[in-house]
Formats: sequence, structure tokens, C-alpha cells
Amino acid sequence: MSLSIDIHPTGKGSQRVTLAGRLDTHTYEDLDEALAPLMTRQLHSLVLDLSGLEYISSAGIRSIFKARKTLAPHGGKVLLVNPQPQIQKVLDMIKAVPLNEIFSSTAEADAYLDVMQRKVLRAGEEDDD
Repeated sequence: MSLSIDIHPTGKGSQRVTLAGRLDTHTYEDLDEALAPLMTRQLHSLVLDLSGLEYISSAGIRSIFKARKTLAPHGGKVLLVNPQPQIQKVLDMIKAVPLNEIFSSTAEADAYLDVMQRKVLRAGEEDDD
């Protein structure tokens, strides 16, 4: 099975990527390639919707970790939403992604991003004083 990657801009500094199929040794390069142009921008958040992901291997986890590592220096986050139970189990076992960056629904992730955006705006207002 292959990997389907659907990229949707969700606002300034944010992208949503929906994954379906398998993220493994044979498909991780497809994800790396699809994310590469996004990583050149200074994203505040990259939301990976895993609702259609059926399988993830260590190679797939490395792709997610690579995106996190790329965004981290400027405060960007990679958030995972809607993981299937088998994907959640793998993420729990390897602890490669902090639990506060895995959400059971898109609405939950959107609420988190809204709070984070308000914090950034408030910090910017304080810097202007």
C-alpha cells in the first residue's frame, strides 16, 4: 500500500497535512519530499492528520521527528491529530512525540493552536511596550 499526502494551508504560519495509507520504509521519502517546501517557511504549526494512516514504522516516525527538529528552533510545533489506535500504540511505545502534541480530534488541536496563537500575540504586545 502507498501513502497519500494531502496538504491544506490553514492560515498564516500553519499547514495541515492529511496522511492515508502506510508511512514506512517505502513511503517515508514521499512525506519528506512533500514536507520539504513547507520546512523552508517559518511555520508556527504543522498539523499531521493521521486519521487515514493504517501503519507507521520507525522510518515514518523519523520523518515526523525530522519535521519537529526543523521547526523547533523558531518555536514551531508538529501536532499529530486523529491517530488510529494502532498508530497511537506505536507513538506511546516509542515516546518520540510528546503527549501534549498528540490530539484525538482536529477540534482539540485547533483549540490548542488558538491558545498558542493568543499567547504569541500577547507576548508581541508586551514587547511593543
